[in-house]
Amino acid sequence: LPLRSGTVPPGTTVEQLHYAKKLYDSAFHPDSGDRMNLIGRMSFQVPGGMAITGFMLQFYRTVPAVVFWQWVNQSFNALVNYTNRNAASPITQKQIGVAYVTATNTAVITAVGLNLYTKKASPLVARWVPFVAVAAANCVNIPMMRQQEILNGISVTDENGNKLGHSRKAAIKGIAQVVVSRVTMAAPGMIILPIVMQRIEKYKFMQRIAFLHAPLQVMMVGVFLTFMVPAACSLFPQRCSMAVSKLEPELRDSIRSQYGDSVRYVYFNKGL
Repeated sequence: LPLRSGTVPPGTTVEQLHYAKKLYDSAFHPDSGDRMNLIGRMSFQVPGGMAITGFMLQFYRTVPAVVFWQWVNQSFNALVNYTNRNAASPITQKQIGVAYVTATNTAVITAVGLNLYTKKASPLVARWVPFVAVAAANCVNIPMMRQQEILNGISVTDENGNKLGHSRKAAIKGIAQVVVSRVTMAAPGMIILPIVMQRIEKYKFMQRIAFLHAPLQVMMVGVFLTFMVPAACSLFPQRCSMAVSKLEPELRDSIRSQYGDSVRYVYFNKGL
């Protein structure tokens, strides 16, 4: 509370101040200031993602298992996408439902279709099906969950935080960067781990402990995500910028008529 009012408690060190800011930024939304759902926070990506991804990689052979784990994964992703959206652009319950159903169907149809298509392919190709489904669903889930931003634009400001208007092009740029980050986040674990498992499952000792394959993959995915979550999130800054010259003509003209050439870039929260 003292920090919110702009004061620092006596005796607070710089390290404590930085740590408090890190905790606050990880738990509260940068647009609304509201505390974010625990499961939807980026800080929950490692424990949540490792469990779901590990099981997707283990149970990829049967249609019921594929459908179930893709549904679980898209339910988790929908919550993450909603939690980390640009909160300045509200979305209705109906739009959330449509986005969720569309992304889940995309993931399930992609996974089941590729599973049937790869039955005669090498076992390794079949192991990569979950990643293809996840990547395809991310390309649908994130834009659908944040469709209001694409339709109406997101708030853009100058470098000092002064609001300049709303831009659809800025929204598209930010959402595209989020999609790239999410696919990058999942790629190493879901591409490399199947290669590793395909090789080590041939050994007799691994065949004797088949019941441990699922928890082993969960832990190995956790190792990948420990590094990939911060790496993927840092690919693009959360406070994104865009040249005024690349904005919509009406917004560009409005900014230039008010500020001339003093404002060359606009800034906005792209979300995570």
